[in-house]
Amino acid sequence: EVDLEERFHELDLRSDSDIPDVPPPSDSTPEILKRALSGLSARWKNWWIRGILSLAMISGFFLIIYLGSFMLMLLVLSIQVKCYHEIITIGYRVYHSYDLPWFRSLSWYFLLCVNYFFYGETVADYFATFVQRREQLQFLIRYHRFISFALYLIGFCMFVLSLVKKQYRLQFYMFAWTHVTLLITVTQSHLVIQNLFEGMIWFLVPISSVICNDITAYIFGFFFGRTPLIKLSPKKTWEGFIGGFFSTVVFGFIFSYFLAQHQYFVCPVEYNSETNRFVTECEPSELFQMKKYSVPPLLQAVLGWETVNMYPFQMHSFALSTFASLIGPFGGFFASGFKRAFKIKDFADTIPGHGGIMDRFDCQYLMATFVHVYITSFIRGPNPSKLLKQLLILQPEQQLSVYKTLKSHLVGKGILQPSLRG
Repeated sequence: EVDLEERFHELDLRSDSDIPDVPPPSDSTPEILKRALSGLSARWKNWWIRGILSLAMISGFFLIIYLGSFMLMLLVLSIQVKCYHEIITIGYRVYHSYDLPWFRSLSWYFLLCVNYFFYGETVADYFATFVQRREQLQFLIRYHRFISFALYLIGFCMFVLSLVKKQYRLQFYMFAWTHVTLLITVTQSHLVIQNLFEGMIWFLVPISSVICNDITAYIFGFFFGRTPLIKLSPKKTWEGFIGGFFSTVVFGFIFSYFLAQHQYFVCPVEYNSETNRFVTECEPSELFQMKKYSVPPLLQAVLGWETVNMYPFQMHSFALSTFASLIGPFGGFFASGFKRAFKIKDFADTIPGHGGIMDRFDCQYLMATFVHVYITSFIRGPNPSKLLKQLLILQPEQQLSVYKTLKSHLVGKGILQPSLRG
């Protein structure tokens, strides 16, 4: 019998070139496309496959946008689960860990636990009125964090009980692999949904900017690329990187202009407990109201304009597009380094010409964190609607205490007349 503990001690001392190979994914290109493109070179065949599938995915994305915010949330959850599956599967293959006791079940159990925690927090945060009307949900929300911790402890104890002699090192490898994967996928997808609740525009502009940068950088690199950008991704070029940057900034500025005109995209997503539907109706904030700006003197000579009318959000879109173009690609470089470390071309073969779902969303996760930090740092202010929902959960005597304190404060500031005291 092979001593697995000694085997993995040796594995720690190996160089990258000694990492065991992962079987390459099979070609999932539909036969009809293979026959139609059979006369082309491999380079142009890949170009057409990527182009056709990109248009199909973009069309599907627009359809889901039309169906509403709830469908977008389901899409994010589906992508999260698939990305998690792809990364976990690589770990199983690399470390030959299919036969570890309980571990495949535990990996998915931890995914359920973490999703239960994060989505429970979202329900408590945004669906307070709905929860208040249902007594069974009140118990789950009141003790949500304790229940989440208890569920995690069950998985933790099951892992400890599953430890088997001569497989300790391998089992802890996979335990760490699972938790890092959870951090990458579940946490980031939760932030994506948090951004969506701030308004669909905070979801669409960042995601579309990353997609635009990915497509335009590929096009510029394909036709004009000559200078290698980074060794981790030999096909990436400076020409593609620079062309993608300018294209993405222009796209983000124009795209945000059109979105900012519609309440459907700019209003925070809220749940209406009376109709049991998500609604996006509001008086648009100042970010989405047209304003006149003076053009800097240097640009006046070039453009011939002294003033320009635009939405304030368009200036924020410049920051989002810049991040998507300059920093976002590093998520892709990180993924490229990960794949090179384990000698794989793609995370999976889910999408012909593109690889796995994770291959298409490696930059999106980094973008989601930035947008969330950006909103909380520069955009988000007090939310009266959210505060009111929290007040409605309080007991009547607590609500009365808040009412008296607030009225006393308003009278003291001269906002209410003393005669209104009761």
